[in-house]
Amino acid sequence: MKLSKRIVLMASILLSILSGCSIKYSFTGTNINYELVKTFSVENFFNDSGGGPANMEQLFTESLKEYYQRNTQLELVRTNGDLQFAGAISRYSLSPQAVVSSGDPNLPDRAGQMRLTITVDVEYVNLTNEEENKKQSFSFFKDYDPRSVTLLDVESQLVEEIFETIIQDIFTATVANW
Repeated sequence: MKLSKRIVLMASILLSILSGCSIKYSFTGTNINYELVKTFSVENFFNDSGGGPANMEQLFTESLKEYYQRNTQLELVRTNGDLQFAGAISRYSLSPQAVVSSGDPNLPDRAGQMRLTITVDVEYVNLTNEEENKKQSFSFFKDYDPRSVTLLDVESQLVEEIFETIIQDIFTATVANW
């Protein structure tokens, strides 16, 4: 056999072997076996933090659902999905990060930066592979300058940005298996 025919034959064999694999990789980085895992469900997350906007738990729950729908081929079902998510927002806190001197010894120093930190506790159940089940906390923060804006001015934007990062981390920890 000529070298070019061997290469074509080997490439054909390799492609047929790879196309027969049941785990499909995607550009989003998932390695979900869509022959076994077809659905996912998300219970309503609760806000156990004692803080944050009134609709924060609903925003998180819906954002998590939308992210998985956009980035996987899984069907969202109300309950008992092949992959199941449940949990709560356990921390919503503000803390000063940089102190700025008032310049006046009679006035107190002020915070030059404030940090909003949110932590979400997640319970993940994979009915097709119980070894992947996990309970994990995911946390992220964003800073803002209280000298130029109030928390009310930026709170919804900060919460959305923090949730976006936390949801990406949850996705990576659950279906990307990195």
